[in-house]
Amino acid sequence: MNPYNAQGQGPQNQSSFRELDATSLYCPRCRQAGPVRKRLLLVLPQGDEYEYLCARCGTSVGMKIDNSAQTDRLIY
Repeated sequence: MNPYNAQGQGPQNQSSFRELDATSLYCPRCRQAGPVRKRLLLVLPQGDEYEYLCARCGTSVGMKIDNSAQTDRLIY
């Protein structure tokens, strides 16, 4: 028995947790977790690619592809 799927928690509730944004990540330069800024790097066919930067020193601490941004776009 799966405790996460019990009593009315079907696929409609799971969709709210597919895309999360980080607010705090570990920075190897600062040697501690801290706030991050999200910067758009690329617009790809499968979604937008973002980079997370440490808000203190600007070091890249992670990346993410946002699949929810898939819409028909014209790119010139």
